[in-house]
Amino acid sequence: MNDVASPSRTIDLNADLGEGVGDDAAMLALVTSANIACGFHAGTPTLLHRTCRNAVEADVRIGAQVSYPDLPGFGRRFMDVTHDDLVADVLYQVGALRALAESVGGTVEYVKPHGALYNTIVHHTAQARAVVDAVAAAGLPLMCLPGSEAQRLARDAGLPVILEAFADRGYTPQGTLVPRSEPGALLTDPSRVAERVVRLAQSGQIVAVDGTVLDVAADSVCLHGDTPGAVEHARHVRAALAGADVVVRAR
Repeated sequence: MNDVASPSRTIDLNADLGEGVGDDAAMLALVTSANIACGFHAGTPTLLHRTCRNAVEADVRIGAQVSYPDLPGFGRRFMDVTHDDLVADVLYQVGALRALAESVGGTVEYVKPHGALYNTIVHHTAQARAVVDAVAAAGLPLMCLPGSEAQRLARDAGLPVILEAFADRGYTPQGTLVPRSEPGALLTDPSRVAERVVRLAQSGQIVAVDGTVLDVAADSVCLHGDTPGAVEHARHVRAALAGADVVVRAR
């Protein structure tokens, strides 16, 4: 599951925004990439338009956070969809966010799946292929988990990838995320979150819930905007990275 890590002194920080939860304004002052919802799991057109405008004003890179069409479940429920339906769903969402972003002087620069779709394309080859086909058709890089089926298929297709790690999510020894329904799924101590991100930036390592040390190649680190204490986590992370002489910028 793990790639060979490539330690870096530069890291991108991203957050899921435009979902109508959390403090988007505060997060935009701390992150360098914004995964903006596209309306399928959260966000109204007005909210997404405003979030794009705020991201442009904050000089934060915009990504389209695509999802299953699952507003009631916040995009966290698996859906068995056909290849053609999933391709169309992803392209529809990217197109909508592109129009909103461009209207305020911004551009959509990558695509990141959300929730259940993100986790599904770690191992589900058919859905991963559909997502890769859609993102390739949109002409954008794909943000995904290192070692996933999505990454493998994207590279096979010559599609640029942005490899992602998570500041506040538990990892299994296999390098996947601990399901939110299980113990250890979320890190809640800001100091531990900050220590994890610094270690990742300096050595390319993350410690799994059982103590296994994972080598993780990551270009970007996600700070979930809806996690309790998200802004405090982000502030601790920025301060810790500055103290460790790690540059925070979109890569």
